[in-house]
Amino acid sequence: MIEIAHLTKTFRKFKALDDISLHFEPGQTISLLGPNGSGKTTLIKSILGLMIPEKGTIRINGNEVKDHWEYRSQIGYMPQIGRYPENMTIRQVIKMLKEIRKDCNRYDEELIEGFNIPAVHHKTMRSLSGGTRQKISACLSFLFSPDILILDEPTAGLDPVSSELLKDKIVKERANGKLILITSHVLSDLDDITTHIVYLQDGKLMCFKTVEELKKSTGQEKLNKIVAAIMQKNYREEYLLHENNY
Repeated sequence: MIEIAHLTKTFRKFKALDDISLHFEPGQTISLLGPNGSGKTTLIKSILGLMIPEKGTIRINGNEVKDHWEYRSQIGYMPQIGRYPENMTIRQVIKMLKEIRKDCNRYDEELIEGFNIPAVHHKTMRSLSGGTRQKISACLSFLFSPDILILDEPTAGLDPVSSELLKDKIVKERANGKLILITSHVLSDLDDITTHIVYLQDGKLMCFKTVEELKKSTGQEKLNKIVAAIMQKNYREEYLLHENNY
């Protein structure tokens, strides 16, 4: 569904993405992991068409994204911090987006009902707490029944009940054949929903494996332990390479 080949993006002397190649399929939940500055955000923005890499290609369903902008209608994006017209009510924002998206005739309002958004429809966006704003972002990302979901820190600011509701929705949509990409620093939230891990460091792809493969190779069950094992392995390899160069 998403094919990334030899993707490279630099900012002056800083290489944010260094020859990244990946292939994502329907029915996968991919956790994009790595320290700050590893290239996760650059990769997401490149997939969304918000950033143009100088080398490499991205294809969605066989079409190269730089030549077929219509692919964006297949993606539901939940940003880490949602920006909306502050003077509009929740009801108005949802209505406005439905009117903009004339191509969609089947709405997915399961999260709207689950989060009980109709009870606060009248509230303006400027009056919302961070958690409620996060709920609105989640609802909008699923609203148009996209084939691909990109969720950036989706559970940040959510209460435990809402967080579990969102995770259940992610698992359900994966079972329906959706491709879901998630970035999060709260690794415990990813334990039960992740099928594959992409680990980036300094713009390089260090790991792309299934969770089951990583459990076997590291001997760990929890995602935070798995990631710690990956990091330790990378540090050891870098140390040995440094030592061998002297």
